[in-house]
Amino acid sequence: MENICVLDGYTLNPGDLSWSEIECFGDLTVYDRTSAEEVFAAAQDATIILTNKAIVNSSTIKKLPNLKLISVLATGYNIVDIQAAKENNISVCNVPGYSSMSVAQQVISMILDHTNNISSYSNSVKNDKWVDSKDFTFIQEPLIELADLTLGVIGYGDIAKKVITIAISFGLKVIVHTRTVPTEKLEQISFVGKDQLFHESDFISLNCPWNDQTNEIINKNSISQMKDNCFIVNTGRGQLINEDDLANALNNNAIAGASLDVLSQEPPKRDNPLLKAKNITITPHIAWSTIAARKRLMTQTGKNIKAFIEGNPINVVNS
Repeated sequence: MENICVLDGYTLNPGDLSWSEIECFGDLTVYDRTSAEEVFAAAQDATIILTNKAIVNSSTIKKLPNLKLISVLATGYNIVDIQAAKENNISVCNVPGYSSMSVAQQVISMILDHTNNISSYSNSVKNDKWVDSKDFTFIQEPLIELADLTLGVIGYGDIAKKVITIAISFGLKVIVHTRTVPTEKLEQISFVGKDQLFHESDFISLNCPWNDQTNEIINKNSISQMKDNCFIVNTGRGQLINEDDLANALNNNAIAGASLDVLSQEPPKRDNPLLKAKNITITPHIAWSTIAARKRLMTQTGKNIKAFIEGNPINVVNS
């Protein structure tokens, strides 16, 4: 039987799921949260570590002689030093694709929240604006129809493809900027350079990885190329945006607005300029976390562990 340690189990399972798909493989210890400095003490006897955002660095890995597997409770695995793990014969696996539909749903929800102003209208009704209206309808701000507007998507992974499918069903024109353009011709999608995307888009959705090429891809220069009615959605990584530049643009009405599920530091500092910017909606990195997605994450993690124990590891990222 394995000795399994979950370093930060609360985000996956705040109490509404069962750990049974994991604890069937051995003795299970679950910590809600573990700092990088606490990882060794928490996991010193572990043969398997599960982590979402708890950092497992090289120095910690070298001090864990019993460790055989680090199973990341996410798709991204930058919180683990995968090279150090490989050098110490420790496998690292992840869970790709478990939340793609949930995140795509959030992207479209954020766009619709901007175009249809549902919360704003509901609040007005509760404040008697409709009661006091002289007409059967009460119009305080125009609604926006999506058909024939342009959605620019940066990235072309699984989430981006799901966003595109939903967007096309609304009649949106879709343009995509991605590092690797597919060789086959795809109907209803045009692949363009990033400058063209910034110029033409009514909505921009960031669905790309964060790397040297995409770091702060939304900045003063790129914003200056956008339409004044452009609306930015970010469910990728906070570091894709220069937050000072975006806050300045919003406060000066350079673009119509933004809706973000991620920030460069999470939780954010109180002085993050976006927290008090105009025309912005921010959610606390929840797009991934529907109960259906978290159930898939739990189930696939169990499958990853089972496959590793049986000698046929899957979803290994440091082979």
